[in-house]
Amino acid sequence: MILLSIHNLSFPIEDPVLKFLLVLVIILVAPLLLNKIKVPHLLGLIIAGAVIGPNGFNVLARDSSIVVTGTTGLLYIMFLAGLEIDMGDFKKNKWKSLTFGLYTFIVPFVLGYLGSYYLLHFSILTSILFASLFSSHTLIAYPLVSKLGITKNKAVNITVGGTMITDILALLVLAVIVGMSQGEVGTEFWVKLSASFIVFALIVLIVFPIIGRWFFKRVDDKISQYIFVLVMIYLAAMLAELAGVEAIIGAFFAGLALNRLIPHTSSLMNRVEFVGNAIFIPFFLISVGMLIDFKAFFKSWETLQVAGIMLVASIGGKYISAVMTQKSFRLSKEEGKLIFGLSSASAAATLASVMVGYNIILSETETGEPVRLLNEHVLNGSILLILISCTISSFISMASAQKIAQSDNEDTVSGNSHEEENILLAINHEETVERMVNLGILIKAHSNTENLFALNVINEDKNESSVKNAEKLLHQAADAAAAVDVKMQTLKRYDNDVINGVKNVIKEQNITDLIIGLEDEKGFSPSFVYNLYSGYLQNVDVNVLVYHAAQPLSTIKKYAVMIPENAHKEAGFFHALLRVWNIARNSGANVVFYAPENILDILQKIVKKANIEAEFIIMSTWQDGEKTAAKLKEDEALIILMAKRGMKSYIPRMRLIPELLNRYLNDNNYLLIFPFSEFDKNSPEIRSVGNHGDFVEIGNVIQKIFK
Repeated sequence: MILLSIHNLSFPIEDPVLKFLLVLVIILVAPLLLNKIKVPHLLGLIIAGAVIGPNGFNVLARDSSIVVTGTTGLLYIMFLAGLEIDMGDFKKNKWKSLTFGLYTFIVPFVLGYLGSYYLLHFSILTSILFASLFSSHTLIAYPLVSKLGITKNKAVNITVGGTMITDILALLVLAVIVGMSQGEVGTEFWVKLSASFIVFALIVLIVFPIIGRWFFKRVDDKISQYIFVLVMIYLAAMLAELAGVEAIIGAFFAGLALNRLIPHTSSLMNRVEFVGNAIFIPFFLISVGMLIDFKAFFKSWETLQVAGIMLVASIGGKYISAVMTQKSFRLSKEEGKLIFGLSSASAAATLASVMVGYNIILSETETGEPVRLLNEHVLNGSILLILISCTISSFISMASAQKIAQSDNEDTVSGNSHEEENILLAINHEETVERMVNLGILIKAHSNTENLFALNVINEDKNESSVKNAEKLLHQAADAAAAVDVKMQTLKRYDNDVINGVKNVIKEQNITDLIIGLEDEKGFSPSFVYNLYSGYLQNVDVNVLVYHAAQPLSTIKKYAVMIPENAHKEAGFFHALLRVWNIARNSGANVVFYAPENILDILQKIVKKANIEAEFIIMSTWQDGEKTAAKLKEDEALIILMAKRGMKSYIPRMRLIPELLNRYLNDNNYLLIFPFSEFDKNSPEIRSVGNHGDFVEIGNVIQKIFK
């Protein structure tokens, strides 16, 4: 009774605590219940919104709190689409995206215009706006695809790129029709709209990355970094509205702008996705459901007639567009279905256009009733379109995405590696721990989530302070890995000789890669160089990576990769090359390879299979490479494939590299990779060229080259 007296339980609920609690319960329960009957939880959230909304049982009102949070969810979906897109693959498929964008704009537009003008007898102006409703689409099923890990699939990339194009065109039609209805379309209108959009695009795509890189270099606080991302999303959305286009375009552009600054394997990306998928996106779906009014469909036959034409024009047009795209680019049937599934949902831009058209009053009847650009039948029909299109989108996208995920084992250089890999971080200094963890996560394959080890060797007299320090460093490493949902296995060893302790762990855990971090101020000290060549490099079947980090990995624009002559003849060359591939692929940075011409020929044939942006420059002599390395600019990093004495690619001048790096690159990131010189005879299936996954592709390419 006391509880009832405290809270007003009349509908709609106004108590903020109860409102938020009810929404959270829906977000929690919907996936648990619907997953059992194989119904996408996205659809469940929309239906739940319809049930509790003002047109259902009126439990909750679609007030400002729901609208604001829901709007953030919509912007989040578009932002994530731009953020997760593979920029290398996007550039390769830009013409495919443009083609799909035109297909998916023109076909539904034509069907919608014919239906509205000839069957519904709308005016030309109304028919054009009516037709544009079906040209745009909302990537409402994108979180499903992202969860299954196939966002790098060509079909997804094409659809995301095409979404930007078709939404811009549809919203441009909206702006023009609104202007024409108000008599404002002329030369000045077009010049103003074009100029404002160009200025908006330049600010977001050029200025935002500069601001982001500056911010991430100077601010390490994780919470501040996330808030900064939210600020960028809303700032871009506001700039888009000022430019005369919808906010969702601004959010998508913000994702493209920050794409390279938020690596897919970073803790910040994990936070962005987590908060969006847990709170903002579900709120958006519930808010969409609240718009659904089932009773409106039974008020008049005209509403059902309009809704039927809208469904045929939208769903039919999107299906035809998807089939045309599949046939044009020879995609698989499942990829064609995925394109249709992702592009068939009408929600954001459609709803925006309908509401704008509904609010424009052209004249009044003799009885004083307003004559609107889009009448109430179109408004009610759009609600049915949203419900049915989102249902179709959810089911088709989930079914096709699951089949693609199952059949696509991603065993190529451009995808995830399924080779067995065990990466060991030899941590010793607090300042290097997080940087080494970030590198370890960056070079690893996405499929391996538990093969990362952190080791601290206690070589003192097991005193309490040294033990506590070791535990502190290991805990710090585990926390850094946990931030990106990676399980770090921490190891503490007691040994009078640190190198011997590391060597024993390498054997125990079958380590494939050993990462050693350099302190900022010391760099390559004489003692470190001695331990490196006399100790760590004596492990002949392990890649040894020596890492120096002067700035966050996400702020690196370009990697210069130096490869010596005969490096491709080393046993561990291709294994080391995969690490470079993963750095480029997971960070999105440009890579410039400096190598002899014969090695560049090999790399150019392999890179065709990879989604990285690479340049190739012939390095005639090792001295040329040293000069290039010494001239690296800020935000550029160096990767050198090294060799130890006795290896085929060894050059005596390699001994001078530590001195060169200390002198010229103390303020830059650099990574020395010493490929293993012998295969592990006890585990040939792990490291042999021709192994499954990445090595199959590389092995096949190399065999063809040398034939």
